[in-house]
Amino acid sequence: MFFSFRILLRAFIVIGVFSVMSKIVVAKDIVIHVENIDTRLPGNIMVMLFDKEGFPKNHAKAIAINVIPVTYEKAITHFASVPSEFAIKILHDEDESGEVSKNWTGIIPAEGLGFSNGAKLSFGPPSYKRAKLKLEDINNPIKISIIYP
Repeated sequence: MFFSFRILLRAFIVIGVFSVMSKIVVAKDIVIHVENIDTRLPGNIMVMLFDKEGFPKNHAKAIAINVIPVTYEKAITHFASVPSEFAIKILHDEDESGEVSKNWTGIIPAEGLGFSNGAKLSFGPPSYKRAKLKLEDINNPIKISIIYP
């Protein structure tokens, strides 16, 4: 009885070690190159990582947000431990409100935006389906250009 318990315990330890090792191997950082930053405008660049929940309007539901001061026409940032499927939104937050400011219509964005997978604004923000990326398909870096109104 004692002998079989030791074998069982060793098996659990080996399985646990391999499980931890496999998670470490799967974890992958992504690098984002933000391009076309208008340095004449004030504020910060907000790079937001989303899963399907909250994309693209609810910034509070972003998995992670990196804020970069506007200094150069290009910026580089990264996220660690991203989900297998995700979308990225970039906002040139000129007024540093943390939200997209609208023009006089109250509908059209007044600040620069960019989205992963080349998704663009049309009659509203792009859907998660149009902006999503799969981690397995990523060849770093991900390049996203900001489009200004």
